[in-house]
Amino acid sequence: REHSMDEREMLEEVLCRMIAAGASDLHIAPGQRVQMRLDGELAAEEGCPTHEGIIQLLNEMLTEEQRASLRTHDVDFVWNHEGRRFRGNAYRMHGGIGLALRLLPEVIATPEKIGMPAALRALATARDGLALICGATGVGKTTTLASLIEEINRMRRVHIITLEDPIEYIFSPARAFLSQREAERDFAAFPNAVRSALREDPDILLIGEIRDRATMEAALMAATTGVLVLGTLHTRSAAETPLRVESMFSPDVRDAVRAQFADVLTGIFAQRLLPRVGGGRIAAFEALCVTPAVRNILRQGSYSQLASVMMSGAAQGMQTAEMAESALRAKGMIA
Repeated sequence: REHSMDEREMLEEVLCRMIAAGASDLHIAPGQRVQMRLDGELAAEEGCPTHEGIIQLLNEMLTEEQRASLRTHDVDFVWNHEGRRFRGNAYRMHGGIGLALRLLPEVIATPEKIGMPAALRALATARDGLALICGATGVGKTTTLASLIEEINRMRRVHIITLEDPIEYIFSPARAFLSQREAERDFAAFPNAVRSALREDPDILLIGEIRDRATMEAALMAATTGVLVLGTLHTRSAAETPLRVESMFSPDVRDAVRAQFADVLTGIFAQRLLPRVGGGRIAAFEALCVTPAVRNILRQGSYSQLASVMMSGAAQGMQTAEMAESALRAKGMIA
């Protein structure tokens, strides 16, 4: 009992340090030192929790249903602690249960603070189409989308529906009417939730993550009905995203998918985080805007031409990752 109390205090201290330092992630597993990710780098903390200590911590964090599902698969959850929100994933591993915690920012960053390119900010006034935010895990896609949604919330009288897994940022209604829905709590599967959302009179539909063909199909369909659909995809660059979309479908329907994608797409934005001068990290955005030339490339599937179109498309608001980096370097923001 005494031992578990010490362990709880140790984890409590680590969480306090995490919040104070503004670390992004915390990794906890039995018999290993707790590790904290600060500015992209992992650093070991004092103390090795036991399996029992982790179970006790999870008893505070998880609902009964979540604890039951942890017996067979990993569990995503959101946890509030000391006035801050954490996104967590608990998973089974050799030696017991591992835990990854992401500290969510306290306030939703403004587009200025994020350094959002003008083409991406312009989505705040868009009426329809499909816009995709891409990048690896942990590069701030959710933060970027939250910033955009908050901008729309302040500017427009619209109905915004978000489908998330889990809900990370809680929006307070300003001018918009907001319906935030969480996977497994408010809906069972993304494709059905997208179809249901269309019966709820949305103006803007946010799909937390497009992971499979059925969700992508539903997103394309929603975008053709005159709704602005915002979604995230795990691709590294804007130029490889159309290929990823196409590869979700079987070869016999790919031509039709290309045509539909070319018709509804409004932009693809890929982001990465780079070390900022003076500490912290800063986002560099790649922007592919949709012009008649881009629509033709997408219809034909000649995706290798996209990079050169982006390089020569600065006047239309386009930029490659290299252009974004050069601009940040010129401003003295990155080394």
